[in-house]
Amino acid sequence: MLGQGVLRECLLAPDVERVLTIGRNRTGVQHPKLHEIAHADLWHYEAIETELRGYDACFFCLGVTSAGMKEADYERVTYAIATAAADILCRHNPGMTFVFVSGAGADSSEHGRIMWARVKGKTENAILRMPCKSYVFRPGVVLPMHGERSRTAAYRVLYSLTKPLLPILRRMWPGYILTTEQFGRAMLAVARHGAPNRVLESSDINAIV
Repeated sequence: MLGQGVLRECLLAPDVERVLTIGRNRTGVQHPKLHEIAHADLWHYEAIETELRGYDACFFCLGVTSAGMKEADYERVTYAIATAAADILCRHNPGMTFVFVSGAGADSSEHGRIMWARVKGKTENAILRMPCKSYVFRPGVVLPMHGERSRTAAYRVLYSLTKPLLPILRRMWPGYILTTEQFGRAMLAVARHGAPNRVLESSDINAIV
């Protein structure tokens, strides 16, 4: 869902000349600036590395829910895919800004009791050690604004049930509830100008835009 929102803002931004998406499936979006690569093996990018050069930023929005997953399996998806992508992109684009979407509550100590938080924290730390400029976004609640939909069925149900309340909650806690539009624009702002902190919580993301 976040990736859909970020893609929309990238395509709308007049200073973005070209957008490349990489995933197991194409997005279905048609736009003159958009080039898509359907790539099944997200742990290895050697087969497409010649197409990964010449980019200024990567917005890494891939993610899965940890529900029902063992830690090793969740780490293989969350940590291994993100670090593989960051490694090859930073090598081919040393001036790149790499922004990793994590989550509120991620555990940067890597030793907490909550499995998903440990794995997210471990991934954050690895991304922040990469040789290119790197940032971590830790969103909490994000509202879909322009038809974006989560691929996780449980999240879709949750959004449907809480949709009437979310605008009210956003007015009550404006710094902690974001929209997909705000999220995408904040990522672009960080790619253009950087940010005071390398790890940005919801309130920090909200303050950018």
